[in-house]
Amino acid sequence: MIVVTGGAGFIGSNLVRGLNREGHEDVVVVDELTDGRKFENISDCKICDYLDKDEFMALLQERGPWAKKIRTVFHQGACAVTTEWDGRYMMENNYTYSKRLLDFCLNRDLQFIYASSAAVYGTGVNFAEDGKHEKPVNVYAYSKYLFDEYVRNRLDQNSSQIAGLRYFNVYGPRERHKAAMASVIFHFNFQNLKEGKIRLFKGSGGYEDGEQRRDFIYVDDVVDVNLWMMRNTDVSGIFNVGTGTSRSFNDVARAVVNWHGRGDIHYIDFPEKLKDSYQSFTQADISALQKAGYSADFTDLDAGVRKYLDWMNR
Repeated sequence: MIVVTGGAGFIGSNLVRGLNREGHEDVVVVDELTDGRKFENISDCKICDYLDKDEFMALLQERGPWAKKIRTVFHQGACAVTTEWDGRYMMENNYTYSKRLLDFCLNRDLQFIYASSAAVYGTGVNFAEDGKHEKPVNVYAYSKYLFDEYVRNRLDQNSSQIAGLRYFNVYGPRERHKAAMASVIFHFNFQNLKEGKIRLFKGSGGYEDGEQRRDFIYVDDVVDVNLWMMRNTDVSGIFNVGTGTSRSFNDVARAVVNWHGRGDIHYIDFPEKLKDSYQSFTQADISALQKAGYSADFTDLDAGVRKYLDWMNR
């Protein structure tokens, strides 16, 4: 069986669909459906079972016959609310749970492919997978950073595959449930539909109005990297998953306006509460991923926005 934690979430549900496209239906989705609307993300997926995240962990601790059927774990589940400051809650969900799951996989020599985050780089300008460039500025980023460190201490001690994927700004279908944490493409689309205008932050971090830059990556590309890792069991390590190119928020807004054929861009004051923790620039250094053998092209932002808006406004 293939386990996808967070399988009813944004990236997790797209990953389940990707596994289905490759003929895998022996997929167990693990999630937490207090927000029952997330069921829509997997309602058209082929899976063999669904388990609540706590039920799943209890089954692993029992070490019964069910657990022996697992061969690959894609660990996508986490609290991804970057503005959440309940550190105890964040560390339990993102760090402690991940440690328990990794240790289970190592003890059974299972593939473990997990979601990390570009948030570990904080407000720096160098985005290579090296501790000297990593400086988290919120507790979400710290929970991801600390688990990456836990993984690093085990990479040379085990023969089973451990692959950590540091996602940059992912966008695409099935993110509606994320609300405020959904991509700017999602929000820009509905702002334009409702108000005929798109709101961007005024200048910050040395950047002019709307010129803050991020590495935006389409969710299908993220899925492709995960599936490539599953096929290449000899590849272990921590890898950036972005396009390697940064684009401004103005670029994104213009792409949304162009798709709709209407709309204006308005600039709003930068929030005081974000001034010390906002990434005004990200751009993945993907040389480690390429050196590992990944050679597929990434979707251009303009093409990705068109594809996503076609899906969202169908």
